[in-house]
Amino acid sequence: MFVNSNGYHLGVREDEVVVNDVDLPPWAKKPEDFVRINRMALESEFVSCQLHQWIDLIFGYKQRGPEAVRALNVFHYLTYEGSVNLDSITDPVLREIPEAYFIRDPHTFLLTKDFIKAMEAQIQNFGQTPSQLLIEPHPPRSSAMHLCFLPQSPLMFKDQMQQDVIMVLKFPSNSPVTHVAANTLPHLTIPAVVTVTCSRLFAVNRWHNTVGLRGAPGYSLDQAHHLPIEMDPLIANNSGVNKRQITDLVDQSIQINAHCFVVTADNRYILICGFWDKSFRVYSTETGKLTQIVFGHWDVVTCLARSESYIGGDCYIVSGSRDATLLLWYWSGRHHIIGDNPNSSDYPAPRAVLTGHDHEVVCVSVCAELGLVISGAKEGPCLVHTITGDLLRALEGPENCLFPRLISVSSEGHCIIYYERGRFSNFSINGKLLAQMEINDSTRAILLSSDGQNLVTGGDNGVVEVWQACDFKQLYIYPGCDAGIRAMDLSHDQRTLITGMASGSIVAFNIDFNRWHYEHQNRY
Repeated sequence: MFVNSNGYHLGVREDEVVVNDVDLPPWAKKPEDFVRINRMALESEFVSCQLHQWIDLIFGYKQRGPEAVRALNVFHYLTYEGSVNLDSITDPVLREIPEAYFIRDPHTFLLTKDFIKAMEAQIQNFGQTPSQLLIEPHPPRSSAMHLCFLPQSPLMFKDQMQQDVIMVLKFPSNSPVTHVAANTLPHLTIPAVVTVTCSRLFAVNRWHNTVGLRGAPGYSLDQAHHLPIEMDPLIANNSGVNKRQITDLVDQSIQINAHCFVVTADNRYILICGFWDKSFRVYSTETGKLTQIVFGHWDVVTCLARSESYIGGDCYIVSGSRDATLLLWYWSGRHHIIGDNPNSSDYPAPRAVLTGHDHEVVCVSVCAELGLVISGAKEGPCLVHTITGDLLRALEGPENCLFPRLISVSSEGHCIIYYERGRFSNFSINGKLLAQMEINDSTRAILLSSDGQNLVTGGDNGVVEVWQACDFKQLYIYPGCDAGIRAMDLSHDQRTLITGMASGSIVAFNIDFNRWHYEHQNRY
């Protein structure tokens, strides 16, 4: 809205300057900065603490009367509700009074034709004051700033330095952990970190909510001293590996990576692709048994992605294939199947077919809130589709950015793409390249924080790095691990990062986006 991207002729000012893009304040170098910084301010805890005062002025007891005068909140009398009702002036004679005069005393308006026009112009140009809804002060909203004195508040950073690593969990199998899904919300039947190895051995590792406020959901004194992740007993005791091993044959040419798996939001099912028969399959995490086979592609399915879940666990699933297409499916949280109808679960139909790529699809991300699917093929630009199947645009990367490998999209509309050889790009949802960087690591996993402000990366070097997503400024770098990073995910409270390692272990890191953002602001 601040850029005249279509080149419309908007006129010339009196000083002969052509009216074009909106002039921005000095603190915003580009329109995206202006929107981002304003949004951060308006959604900040400071504004939340003051919100009740704004309500008092606009809708509350300071809108009219002596309190409005004290608050310097008095406007033109015609803007207030009830002062004039134009719809009630239906008398044609009244509208045709020729003389331009009106009489005003404390009780009476005599409306004339010109005055009616003046009132209409006043309302059209200056608007009207909203209805007064409250006659008493509005109570302040509960805010994290009121809770900062409590230990381990999830919304405020702590002054004392925490240790970077919380725990390391080594599985008996040495197979690299290629997928991590941290569905840790306390209301789940099994809050857990689900891991899948290269050999397709999965584990449902129970999550203990050790970080939290006293009295908050999921907090208990019994758990206060526990480590956050408890190894799946069937794996730890080697007693039920048959319930955790996926034995169905995959296509031999498929390289098993994080894109081959999706875990549902309730941790109860795993979706896996790469099978020789061009299907992807649904397995129960409780029994390890196959529950559904889904066909639709003309070649091997190479990647899967899941959108955020709706109430009830419904979400979108996207499958990408060597046939250069993507299919959008609907996961029913109620019936635990792909598709809406349990009676036709053998042959579910995709919601949409997404075309436009010339090569095998290797990465994809889907955002239900934005209604978008962003995908990358082995070669060429990434494509943006709507969830109804329409191709919106191609995201043309900078020079030498031809081979996309990882995609992460935020609900704020920013798309981070990792290309081969350490190259990153940040695109707006309108296809504008906002930032780019190159790092000396073969990145295997990228992750955006829930607010879209922070990017976490990890790769073969075994180093987790945290970046400011908008401009790729580095916020934090963790000490290097003794193995490469293959996958990662964040706990629901954004306080713990869990990484899957090439050595067959998972590492849980303390993460504090608020503190790093604060330190970065002070530094620059």
